[in-house]
Amino acid sequence: MYLHLGKNAVVARERIVGIFDLDTASHSHLTREYLKKAQISGQIVNISDDLPKSFVVCRDKEENGEVYLSQLNSSTLMKRCEAADIE
Repeated sequence: MYLHLGKNAVVARERIVGIFDLDTASHSHLTREYLKKAQISGQIVNISDDLPKSFVVCRDKEENGEVYLSQLNSSTLMKRCEAADIE
């Protein structure tokens, strides 16, 4: 199954490590440091036209992975994951 993250971005659900709310998760200095390192290493994929509301951490075969910044709420993305489980 796949998860639509917004715009034209779709990822395989088995690649998803976590879905996080950007506002609450960024309170932690560890999260801010992780996102900063991901940006420096080119792992950030911004698929948001507006201010991003969530970020989705994905892994790949090389274990570098990507971090998608989405304008959708983390709760919306989670509901999409749960709805796909039902279908």
